[in-house]
Amino acid sequence: MKNQRTVRSCLAIAMAIAASQSAFGQGHDHDHGAAGAGHEEHDEAQSEAHVDEVTLSDAAIRQNNVRIQPAELKALTSSVLTPSRVAFNSEAMAHVGSIVSGRVAELKVRVGDQVKKNDELLIIESPEFGRAQGEFLRLRMESQIAADAVELVKDAYTRAKALFDESQGIALSEVQKRQADYRSAVGNAASTKAALQAAENGLRLYGLTAERIEQLAKTGAINPRFEIRAPISGTVIDREVTLGELVSPDKEKLLVLGDMSSVWVLADIPEAKLGDIGVGSPAEVQLATQPGESIHGEVSMVSPEIDAVTRTARLRIAIPNAHGTLRPGMFAKALIFNRNKAAASVAVPEEAVLTVEGRTSVFIPVEGEPNTFAPRQVTVGRPVNGFVPIQSGLNAGDRVVVAGAFILKAELGKSEAGHEH
Repeated sequence: MKNQRTVRSCLAIAMAIAASQSAFGQGHDHDHGAAGAGHEEHDEAQSEAHVDEVTLSDAAIRQNNVRIQPAELKALTSSVLTPSRVAFNSEAMAHVGSIVSGRVAELKVRVGDQVKKNDELLIIESPEFGRAQGEFLRLRMESQIAADAVELVKDAYTRAKALFDESQGIALSEVQKRQADYRSAVGNAASTKAALQAAENGLRLYGLTAERIEQLAKTGAINPRFEIRAPISGTVIDREVTLGELVSPDKEKLLVLGDMSSVWVLADIPEAKLGDIGVGSPAEVQLATQPGESIHGEVSMVSPEIDAVTRTARLRIAIPNAHGTLRPGMFAKALIFNRNKAAASVAVPEEAVLTVEGRTSVFIPVEGEPNTFAPRQVTVGRPVNGFVPIQSGLNAGDRVVVAGAFILKAELGKSEAGHEH
């Protein structure tokens, strides 16, 4: 009997322990379920907080060339990009002709040669030039004879007048005759001297210096070889004469010289742009032969008239060409800037500005989260020379994604699509 009571007591204790364990397990499961629900709500809140952010790996940033720079203050001056061509500076050119007739005896230069001012270009054997020297020598001799004759006649007149005044030892008519002879001699000498001066001036027109004329007068040696010299320093651009050819002043040009140290770039500008562009406007010229480089110059002339067909005005840009790399006839692109400089404003490259969910935005790095970016809405102005002025939403110095922003927009679109799903 005692053993039965003992067994029943043990069973009761065991059942009590089991019940207690069951109750404890139910309570624990309930608490764990509540905690799990709380974690899910927290994760969802965090996901919603980061829905507009994109995180890239280091490899993705390198592969897509994602680059960050501070927004800058820039004076964005509007400009016009137009096709153009290089041309000679016609104000630094010379058409060389001949002022005498004759035959070409020597050619000193060829096309492409560099010459300096007063260098010999060609020599012409000219009978006309020889005759001009001969005429000078003849008149010089006649002038000397006429001057000597004046002295002789003057002496005769002076003696006759003195004799008549003293004793009337000579007839008055004789005195008057000698006076007339003296006046005639003076007039002849003056006329001959004037003709000599004209002949000397003619030689000067032919290019003879005072030293050469004096030498001619001393030696009397006539040289019919007429030298044509360079009126400017420059390059021989064209030669339209051959050895032995007969030339004359009627021929417009024998050679063409051009100073290539500066050239013109000619461009046609639309009528609507002429209000912003004028003489003095800065310009940059880009050539196919020099990719990635720009040559600086400025507008030196704007045509006073508009082409009736194209509604454009021709302008020219003066460009230095010290190294001779610019050749007339080359095609180029001219970037011509507004002559009125704009005020500085916050600006970013055009590539940095995108439309995200219908809003104009830029991507900025998220502080404290490496390789993470978020869009920021901005208000922008009209792009100028590859930059966009930011009117609001961004300050100077703010870090902005200036390259590779497109991949961020694409990744942001993927994450939003996944979140909605």
